[in-house]
Amino acid sequence: MSALLEINGLLKKFGGVTAVNQCSFEVQEGSITALIGPNGSGKTTAFNIITGYLKADAGTIAFRGNTVADPNPAALYRSGLSRTFQQARIFPELTVLENLVVASSFTWKGLFGSRVSASDRERAMETLSEFKLTKLADYQASELSYGQRKLLEFASVLMSDPKLVLLDEPTAGVNPVMIETMEKHIRSRHEAGVTFLIVEHDMQLVMRLCNPVIVLDRGAMIAKGTPSEIQSNPQVLEAYLGS
Repeated sequence: MSALLEINGLLKKFGGVTAVNQCSFEVQEGSITALIGPNGSGKTTAFNIITGYLKADAGTIAFRGNTVADPNPAALYRSGLSRTFQQARIFPELTVLENLVVASSFTWKGLFGSRVSASDRERAMETLSEFKLTKLADYQASELSYGQRKLLEFASVLMSDPKLVLLDEPTAGVNPVMIETMEKHIRSRHEAGVTFLIVEHDMQLVMRLCNPVIVLDRGAMIAKGTPSEIQSNPQVLEAYLGS
């Protein structure tokens, strides 16, 4: 496998607090890579920098072998890198189907009149079927449960045929059945060729789903390895337990 995403020396400070500290790691194409660490270790800040929602103070990012000099969420989305958020970002005033139509082109223009192509609608319905949301296609997204919103956001980011998907705590706050559902969809899309980088606090899920596992502490990578290697790593145990 080759590196699909390369992060080198990322630095981000908020006042006197260093959130990401000379952080470097790679995500290999074809992997389901986990990015874990204690609360405040810089995981989501790193996500936000990689996807253009925050500007790094220093460091470089390369995606698909090309340096991303000024990460922009829309441009990255079109180039094959998409993401979800801790709190699902959907358009609550639009229907479930309309959310996917917007996502297919990353523009509001896709919603109006003849600009909505038959192929976009067909593909959106196929994706809703995959996620078992077909019956909710005409519901306003605001009517969905918390877990269904998480699924809708996940389905939406897949509308761009991404090469790499960054999932920020995809199972946070959902019930065990929804966790199984989310895991199934991750595995299914991974088998279809999508690479994943996942921030997740459910360690049981991480250890059965992800390989490799990257561990951050105080904004820097302290370990990378297989699940079994990470579970027995003294530096990782110290970071989590503070002992």
